Amino acid sequence: MTVLPVPFDITELAPEKGAPDPARVLSGNPDNRVWNLYTSPDGKFFSGIWESEPGAWRIEYTEHEFCHILDGVSRIVPAGGGEPMTVRKGDAFVIPAGFKGVWEVIERTRKHYAIYEA
Repeated sequence: MTVLPVPFDITELAPEKGAPDPARVLSGNPDNRVWNLYTSPDGKFFSGIWESEPGAWRIEYTEHEFCHILDGVSRIVPAGGGEPMTVRKGDAFVIPAGFKGVWEVIERTRKHYAIYEA
């Protein structure tokens, strides 16, 4: 079996459409699109492109996620205090499993993601 690199080209791909659970939405209409381009054979690692419209919702991470912002502006606010983090085009960061807070999309945001299920 030959293993090959996976290109991140979404030109010909239709996204999966979704949105946060309505019970978690705090404002806006944060509809999102996902182009999952890779899933590991054990189903614990995922990578692709995510995009969301403006809005805010509560988040609770059970996975570790690396993000690289391709476009837009978002704010990540930790629950229980801590400095909000504003992220924009070019920023890269990790959200570790166990993080709780609010993800607020200020301007439509698109990111590369790499997720490892903890």
